[in-house]
Amino acid sequence: MTANRRDVVMGMGAGFAAAYGLGFAGKLSAAQPRRKLGYAIVGLGSYATNQIMPRIGGCEHARLTGLVSGTPEKLARYGAEYGIPSTHHYNYANFDSIRDNPDIDIVYVVLPNSMHAEYTIRAAQAGKHVMCEKPMAISSAECEAMIAACRKAGTRLMIGYRSQFEPHNLYAMALAQRGDLGPTRIITSEHGFYAQPNQWRLERSLSGGGSLMDIGIYSLQAARYLAGEEPTEVMAMETTDRSDPRFATVEDRIDFQLRFPSGVMASCVSSYSSNHNTYRFHGRDGFLRAEPATSYDGHQFWVHRDGETREVVLPPPPKNQFAAQLDHLPEAIFAGVEPRASGEEGLRDMRIIEAIYQSAREGRAIRLTGS
Repeated sequence: MTANRRDVVMGMGAGFAAAYGLGFAGKLSAAQPRRKLGYAIVGLGSYATNQIMPRIGGCEHARLTGLVSGTPEKLARYGAEYGIPSTHHYNYANFDSIRDNPDIDIVYVVLPNSMHAEYTIRAAQAGKHVMCEKPMAISSAECEAMIAACRKAGTRLMIGYRSQFEPHNLYAMALAQRGDLGPTRIITSEHGFYAQPNQWRLERSLSGGGSLMDIGIYSLQAARYLAGEEPTEVMAMETTDRSDPRFATVEDRIDFQLRFPSGVMASCVSSYSSNHNTYRFHGRDGFLRAEPATSYDGHQFWVHRDGETREVVLPPPPKNQFAAQLDHLPEAIFAGVEPRASGEEGLRDMRIIEAIYQSAREGRAIRLTGS
């Protein structure tokens, strides 16, 4: 690397977003309603209260209209903070009565993984559209049941893959898929953090697995959206210190490789014992490095080409990744189309995750079909 400079990249507005399916302006008619659709948040844990709910105020097409929690104190506190009347507060026992509330159009499921399928299906049966946090569920069979329930009810289902709405990640996808650095050949993607003890993520009955079912999905997602195609083969290896009480029922680290039809190879890391948030893709003529790549903020990206490394600096987006994601589902509903991060996208990830676990158990490569 002979030089290092910063380049401000413009042109990240509506045209860029539309090119990647983030807008539906051309599919909306003037006769269609443009009122803000109401979200009910199911599960008032830290992610919901610290990341999702504060962003709804910045949405064009979404508003917060309902709360669901098993803790009355949380319902009272956040109801007062966001102006949600007690008539729009629900617990898990009376959740199904949400069907009678016309102010709630969408249910956002932010519960432990093992509860995703139940509350997605119940929301669909109540006639509500669904945003469900990742991972979509704890098995591909559950994912299929969720998709079937929403299809039967005529409601939309979207998975909370926020990085698919983050400008730096959209920029990386565009760069890789346009071939600006030559045909992509190698992808590396590493995501991990030190998991503190005594949390539901470390209980298999709630999480369905360890780091792979949590932070590892970012490694898998990045490999897939940078490759722009679906893998055909996976090989994986697990490393877990079973003397660590955190890992009594779940795995710590899984390293896995994905082979894609074009010949692209991806090497990925998922970890609960080391800190990673980076990916890199190499083409014939250069590479892109992202670190942090999929964080809540502070993204940094560099492109290396012709012996020179440039930091890519993007202008501030009109909406951050959370608001853009929250707005996308109402836009898809208005347009009558499937959202970008549909239930089928979550199902594809879950089928690959199941193959990764199988490969780690059996110590052999697993062929993927229909992922």
